[in-house]
Amino acid sequence: MSDLKVGVITGGHSFDVIGFHRLFRSIDGMDCYMQSLEEWAADFQKYGRRYDALVFYNMHKEAPEAFGRYVRPAIDSLAEGPGHVILHHGILAFKQDPTWDAMVGMTDRTIDGFSHDETLGVHVEETSHPITQGLSDWEMVDETYDFGNVGPEDNDILLTVDHPESMSTMAWTRQYEDARVFNDVFGHDDQTWSDEHFRTVLARGIRWTAGEI
Repeated sequence: MSDLKVGVITGGHSFDVIGFHRLFRSIDGMDCYMQSLEEWAADFQKYGRRYDALVFYNMHKEAPEAFGRYVRPAIDSLAEGPGHVILHHGILAFKQDPTWDAMVGMTDRTIDGFSHDETLGVHVEETSHPITQGLSDWEMVDETYDFGNVGPEDNDILLTVDHPESMSTMAWTRQYEDARVFNDVFGHDDQTWSDEHFRTVLARGIRWTAGEI
């Protein structure tokens, strides 16, 4: 079986470049291609779909139309699949955009606050899902977001936390038309990226959206 081709979309938020690249290089069986939103959209316009899955780690604040003529059509094409991971601050991208709302499963993504370097007790809410199967609860350090939770309607909630500075639903899957979507609020910096459980969940999440598991 050939390696999965994974597009990793960034922009709109700074991050530890070396640590982030090291994270994706650590995942066996995947070729991960880092690129900006604009580069991905232009590539899609020219070549069409070239990836088995996409990971969105972008946090663009304006509507997709603000980033060039290719971005809106590329974003709208996401409904056709195959699958997408919305990672950490990607949950907050394109606020009030109906496509992004539908992929995340939230129409109100107004954030009331955030807090860095918090120790979080992660609870495996769904033990039978391919992404979390066999995992036990664990602790790790990450940034928290304080905003509304997604509900169980149309979402399969996988991971939760109980922390006064954080929303409780932290990882969930959903179907967006023909695309599988895995939303993962975790993933601020290398404190999280180097965590074995986080890496397992991310790798499985990509494989699940690609239809491999």
